[in-house]
Amino acid sequence: MITQPIRKSLLAAVLAFGATAFAIAPGTTAPDFKGIDANGVTHTLSQYRGKYVVLEWANQGCPFDRKHYLSGNMEALQKQWTAKGVVWLSIISSAPGEQGYVTPAEEREYLQRMHAAPTAAILDPTGTIGRLYAAKTTPHMFVIDPAGKVIYQGAIDDKPTPDQEDLKTAHNYVTAALESAMAGKPVEPASTRPYGCSVKYAE
Repeated sequence: MITQPIRKSLLAAVLAFGATAFAIAPGTTAPDFKGIDANGVTHTLSQYRGKYVVLEWANQGCPFDRKHYLSGNMEALQKQWTAKGVVWLSIISSAPGEQGYVTPAEEREYLQRMHAAPTAAILDPTGTIGRLYAAKTTPHMFVIDPAGKVIYQGAIDDKPTPDQEDLKTAHNYVTAALESAMAGKPVEPASTRPYGCSVKYAE
C-alpha cells in the first residue's frame, strides 16, 4: 500500500522529471544497437527491420513499473502484441549497485515469476542503449515501425501514478500507436511525457 504522502512525493518527482525535452523525435530513424539478453543471446535493432518493435525500459524495483507488472498489465500487452508479430524488447539500464540492477539469472527468474512474455529482456548495465535513446523513466516506451522509424515515444498510458486501480480507466498509448500504424493511420499523439522512476544510469 502506497501512502498518500509517498504517493504525492512520487508524483512530484516523476512529473518534474518527465518534463525534460525528448531526444528521439518521432519520424526519425531509430538508432541501431547491440545488446545481450538474459539468456545470453545477442540482439540488434537492425535484425528486426521489417517488423514493428516496442522498446520498454524496465526496473523491477520501481513502483511505477511494478504497477504494470504486478497487475498483469505489462505481461498482457507483451502477449497481445508479440502474438501479432511485434518484437517486444524490455531493456534494463540500471547500473550495478543501483535500483533495478539484475543479473541474467535474476532477470530470468523474474520473467518466469511474472509470466512475462517479451521477445527478449536486454541487460544494459553500462546504460549505452538507454543513453542512445535518452530513456528517462521506467517505464519509457518507444514504438518503431517496419521501416525503422520511431512512431511513438513517451509514457505507456495517460495515468502517471503507481496505483494499479488507475489502469481500469487508462488510455494505453502503445496500443493506440500500434493499432493506428497497422491501420495506416497517423499516430496521435506521437510523443508524450514519460513517467516513472528515473533510469538508474551509471555515473
